[in-house]
Amino acid sequence: MSPTVTFHLWGVPVRGVPAAVLAMARERRPLRSAPGLRFAKLLGTGSGESFGLRDADVRHWAVLASWTSPEAARAFEGHPVVRRFDARSQERLRLTLEPLASRGRWSGREPFGDAGPPRTYAGPVAALTRARVRPTRWREFWRSVPAVSADLAQAPGLLLRLGVGEAPVGLQGTVSLWRDASDLTAFAYRRAPHAEVVRRTRERGWYAEELFARFAVHEVEGTYRGSAPRGG
Repeated sequence: MSPTVTFHLWGVPVRGVPAAVLAMARERRPLRSAPGLRFAKLLGTGSGESFGLRDADVRHWAVLASWTSPEAARAFEGHPVVRRFDARSQERLRLTLEPLASRGRWSGREPFGDAGPPRTYAGPVAALTRARVRPTRWREFWRSVPAVSADLAQAPGLLLRLGVGEAPVGLQGTVSLWRDASDLTAFAYRRAPHAEVVRRTRERGWYAEELFARFAVHEVEGTYRGSAPRGG
């Protein structure tokens, strides 16, 4: 059975930023206690425009989690970690996802299991990319980001994009939401800036670890920056 994946994104007021920063360390152990949890990461966010410190968004924080069942994912809504983030936040977005394809590892693990051959899905899809950049390749990676980021902002069918990371530098990722799979595929494989980065990544060995995953979007609840990123 495919795992159920949830992505919670909270927006905090300025006064809530210090508590949110501390929660990134304090909530790790409580999060691991959630029944049915397969894998989880507490994440900072940013614009994803250059993956540098200047892009960090200290007012938005996220939890990505993979669950053994839909019931476990729903039960997480009542978990103390969620309740504490809800209490300090003024906005929340929650995505409920099902893996369609997953390749690579995160912290040495396959967080979404073996999704098998890529599957088609008639509806909104989400994409997750995550990489641990080799220190010797960071400058090359950083220089490649602006062109891809600018092209992504103009991509047809894009509903939401943001950078995510476990650290300000070196452990980087993106989460994006798309109207349908054809729009995501067109960006990933047919637009020149992204295709060029994929080629250079393979040739130059930028990443010490990488993960690429695609998901069916089953539920979108809430808003991000005042907007509800729903397709259809």
